[in-house]
Order: sequence, then C-alpha cells, then structure tokens
Amino acid sequence: MALLRNNSTSDDAYVVEGDGVVLRLPRNADYVEWAELRARSRAFLTPWEPTWPADDLTRTAFRRRLKRYQRDVRDDEAYPFFIFSSRTGKLVGGCTLSNVRRGVAQTCSLGYWIGEPHKQQGYTSAAVKALIPFVFDQLKLHRLEAACLPTNEPSSALLKSCGFTQEGFARNYLRIDGAWRDHLLFAILSTDPRT
Repeated sequence: MALLRNNSTSDDAYVVEGDGVVLRLPRNADYVEWAELRARSRAFLTPWEPTWPADDLTRTAFRRRLKRYQRDVRDDEAYPFFIFSSRTGKLVGGCTLSNVRRGVAQTCSLGYWIGEPHKQQGYTSAAVKALIPFVFDQLKLHRLEAACLPTNEPSSALLKSCGFTQEGFARNYLRIDGAWRDHLLFAILSTDPRT
C-alpha cells in the first residue's frame, strides 16, 4: 500500500512508498543520476517516447523541467515522480500523473519509464501499484488512464497486472519516436478492485 507524507518543504511535498520503491518529486540534486540513467537508456527508451530535444540531458533543460514540474504540482495539473529502489536508494525510473482534469471528469493520465539497467525487476509495476491509492485516496480522482503502443507487450501486461482494463484503441494518438502512433487505451476506476 502506498503511503503519502506531506512535508513542509516544496521539494518534499509528496513521497509515495510501495513494495521496494519510493517515489518522490524530482530535485535539483537528482540531475547527475537522472542524466546518466537516461543517457545510458536512450536506445532502450527511444521507441516508446516522444523525440528528445537536442538539449534534453543538459543541466539547463533539467532546471527548466523542474520549474515546469513545480508549476504543474502547484496548479494541480500534473504530479511527476522519480522512482527509487528502497533497497539501494538508486534512481530507477519515473512516473508522471499528467492532464489532471477536475470537474465532471476527475481523471488523470499515467506515463512511466524505467532505466534499461532496471528493466524487468518489478520496479515499474510496484510504482504504478503505489500510485493508484495516491490518485484515488489523496488526489480524490475517479479515473486513472494510461496508453501504450500495441507492440509494447510488456507495458500492456504491466497495466493489466495492476488492475487496468483495456478500453479501446486510439489511432495516431501520440507522437512517439518522431511519428504519430496508434495506442491501446487502459483505465482503472476508483471503484475497481485494487490488486
């Protein structure tokens, strides 16, 4: 089960703990570890992500990213998390809850990535499972959506194992690796059984 701690400093506003993982908001001090992991994992991540800007791994771009993250959290629009191993304390990946929609929708979208050295070790599923109670119990949303490429069988299996239901197919849904790509659409509701 996830645990949320509200701390006094803005960098530590949210910490979510799961089975073998700790998720928290990114900090300036994470830059070197993040840049090294992303650089090392670039070929592994490229087929599943939007095209990286030329300066994506620079410290300046990371600072811009952090400012955007802080604004998004403050405005209740998105909640970015870095995933750390509880055992080693190392950064292993990230999850983002984005496109938070209140009003009649009460929903958000989930995205995630895992560094290549940490793939198939259960970190991503543990992080997703930890975020589900955060979304429903802390953010008080009703629906959590996710999408993946039809060819990304590990991601599809991960979502299903975390309790998501495949709801549809979206043509040219997101621009991934430089081209518009079809996606499978998944969701889990606050009223669905939790795994």
